[in-house]
Amino acid sequence: MPTAQFDVSLQGPIDFAASLEIFRRSGDDMLDRWDGTWLVRTVRDGARAIAYACRTGGTIDAPVLHVSVERASDRAAVERALSAAFLPVTVEFEELCRNDKLIAVLAERHRGFRPVMQSDLLGALIRCISAQQVNLKWAATVRRRLAQTFRRRHRVGGQTVYSLDAYRLASLAVADIRALQFTNRKAEYVINAARAIAHGELSIEMITHLADDEVIECITAIRGLGLWTAEWVLARTLGRPRVSAGDLGVRKAVGAAYLGGRMASPEEVRALTANWGGAAAMAQGLLLHAQHEKTLGRPISRPAKPAARQAQGRSASARAGEI
Repeated sequence: MPTAQFDVSLQGPIDFAASLEIFRRSGDDMLDRWDGTWLVRTVRDGARAIAYACRTGGTIDAPVLHVSVERASDRAAVERALSAAFLPVTVEFEELCRNDKLIAVLAERHRGFRPVMQSDLLGALIRCISAQQVNLKWAATVRRRLAQTFRRRHRVGGQTVYSLDAYRLASLAVADIRALQFTNRKAEYVINAARAIAHGELSIEMITHLADDEVIECITAIRGLGLWTAEWVLARTLGRPRVSAGDLGVRKAVGAAYLGGRMASPEEVRALTANWGGAAAMAQGLLLHAQHEKTLGRPISRPAKPAARQAQGRSASARAGEI
């Protein structure tokens, strides 16, 4: 089987080390892998998972990925995936930096940090389910067990990575997943999500062109998936300017930034981030990164020039922190 090696140049600035650290700091789940040098993931092309391995190169302003794929014919799909893998810096974000002193300071301090997208909808949903009400290290542990037990193993560029298969997970019993130390409820939710995708009730193609409220309705129609999950899918899978206001990590970060360290309520998060507008996904990711790096510094007053308040959603069903 012919393999391919090629370079993908991305638009900077991108600090690969800072942006990808989310995949390492909570533990290796064998699904999204980053060891400081190699990024190893899979991308969906229809029902097939394509594995790729990348070494990072170039500079923050001219970032390059040196890529290996399993098949030469997969090059185009992987190039498309990598081109969309990092949330872009937009005109809206540059405008926000001019109007919000805190965001401007963090953008300079963490120049090149870019939230990483979760393009595989099943993977994104299981990431959320595993992270509900537990610490992120344990969430990564049970995801790794799920990947290794019900495996779709890929070997590329000398690296190993796993992918999740909706049809296989949909065929399991709750006890099969419960044996990996998922709770009964979470095991049920994993199966529900897998069945929805396997049966064509939910897909990236289905939700990509829907309005936010319609995406939320589609996702929350599946038992076990609530507003918290839907808002992370909006932000991290679809790249929409959505703040996950009920998320524990977001509430802590917004409180540290704007409330003198006091935990923000979901309602306060929505009010205090209303001025983020079209830059909400980028600003949210940046604030969470700064919170982890302990660089939020001295809190400042309420954000300047608030825009129209984001539509209020239902109460989030989970409070797990950044996923």
